[in-house]
Amino acid sequence: MTVKVLIVDDSSFFRKRLTEIFAADPRLEVVATATNGEEALQKIQSHRPDVVTMDLEMPVMDGITAVRKIKSIRKTPVLMLSTWTTEGAKTTLDALEAGATDFLPKRFEDLSSDRNEAQKKLCQRVYQLASGYHASLQKPLQQEVSKPAAIQKRNAPNTTPQLVVIGTSTGGPVALQKVLTMLPASIPFPVLLVQHMPASFTPSFAERLNSQCQIQVKQALNGESLQKGTAYLAPGGQQMLLKGRPKRLYLSIEAGDTEQTYKPCVDLTFNSVAAICGDETLAIILTGMGSDGRNGCQAIKNKGGMIWAQDQASSTIYGMPMAVAKAGLTDKILNLTDIGQQLGELH
Repeated sequence: MTVKVLIVDDSSFFRKRLTEIFAADPRLEVVATATNGEEALQKIQSHRPDVVTMDLEMPVMDGITAVRKIKSIRKTPVLMLSTWTTEGAKTTLDALEAGATDFLPKRFEDLSSDRNEAQKKLCQRVYQLASGYHASLQKPLQQEVSKPAAIQKRNAPNTTPQLVVIGTSTGGPVALQKVLTMLPASIPFPVLLVQHMPASFTPSFAERLNSQCQIQVKQALNGESLQKGTAYLAPGGQQMLLKGRPKRLYLSIEAGDTEQTYKPCVDLTFNSVAAICGDETLAIILTGMGSDGRNGCQAIKNKGGMIWAQDQASSTIYGMPMAVAKAGLTDKILNLTDIGQQLGELH
């Protein structure tokens, strides 16, 4: 599959740089460029790209306005290229709420100190977004349509878990917002959130969620004890592990191994949960690329915990939930609204 890309940026230098990077990847083809959001809308109609790379600040029409208008006419994935600063994080989160699919740093050095490696990561992300988009247009997997009786029979009773853990990646910021805003302040369990996100973004994301939700949402701190009715977001660039014992649980925030692909990593957090209170845990995997979370869900399942996964229809990218579903680990496969509603009803 050749992926058609539209580049939107008001900098001629950056448009040229991106065009050269994408031209070096045989899977990608730059079909057009645009200098602002208004021009991008015209190019989308005429060139029908598979992916749009979008700058945030542009004259005539900015990136966020452009994303909203694009999503009103087509479901084309939009990759925001933003500065990884506190202010850039807030604006990028606005873009995700407006409908952007994913984001990467505009300074490619933030992806990798090796220039070639950074360019490969950028091209791979563009290709993955297009692949996920085309997959979402296909008929849903039979496993989800039929919801086999074997899965239904395996469902545990609606007992209240002592801990809920949620893992997600691409599409996660909006998905988490939809789920967490449905939870009452009285939920009788703490929630651990693992979202693939850089260090400069997680403080702003936690603040945003906290302002929108009835429960308290905060970025996790090293050594803090878990309290019911509170959600703890794993800090970007670090690993969040559960420590202690049932009824006396606390968090350890660690640098982690330099070789680890994801920081934070869903599998690492889930595995630490399984070792302490897996039998009393509900693990939920939401939208995202790859398979991070599958091994952690297996560990929790082995201890007697429950596993929910987001369905294909409501996922931005059906990678992580699919990996868990295909492994036969799911007790429930639900759309995003049902996940929030049923989680809020666990009392």
